[in-house]
Amino acid sequence: MIRVMLVDDQPLLRASFRALLDSEPDITVVGEAADGRAAVMMAAQLKPDVALIDVQMPNVNGIEATKTIADNPDLAGIRVIILTNYALDEYVFAALRAGASGFLAKDSEPDELLRAVRTVANGDALLSPKITKRLIAEFVAHPASTLANTNASVLTKRETEVVRLVGMGMSNEEIASHMVISLTTAKTHVSRALSKTKARDRAQLVVFAYETGLVQPRQRDDRHTLP
Repeated sequence: MIRVMLVDDQPLLRASFRALLDSEPDITVVGEAADGRAAVMMAAQLKPDVALIDVQMPNVNGIEATKTIADNPDLAGIRVIILTNYALDEYVFAALRAGASGFLAKDSEPDELLRAVRTVANGDALLSPKITKRLIAEFVAHPASTLANTNASVLTKRETEVVRLVGMGMSNEEIASHMVISLTTAKTHVSRALSKTKARDRAQLVVFAYETGLVQPRQRDDRHTLP
């Protein structure tokens, strides 16, 4: 069962999300919060698998809440999906650097929301197709994050290639096929790359791939997910 926490200052939106999520046999909403401060406290108490967090909220915004959750080792298992009214803005990009595992526009289709929750709960990263193209440009326009302080030289040749493919949007299965290796070997390379780059999850591994130059924007496919 995937345990979800909803964080948004609009009660009606939370109610509609709860109704949709609770209708699924493998998903349950375990808590709701109306601002980032309450979200952080609730996350520590409930430890959900996934937190759907609005970007702009009173008291503590979604970026700060995401960073607080991501920086707390006791909450390492929580994956954050940022909810946004906009295709992309500086808040959304900052949230990725803060540790978000994905983004979803609030006007997304119900099936897209459900897919997003299941995707990040499975350890993958997700981007709404409405956000992907402009996000690529932001990787180039913004200053490097702390991940870029880790030099790509810590990776082996194989691991470097795997990180490049992750940054291009390939799944483990696609990486295995492209490199002509087993799926288990592909997963092992990804796991070691995560550890060596100190990336919290695969979303941050994508950040690392761009900021170290392993992937250039024109190489990126416009995919729905970043596995």
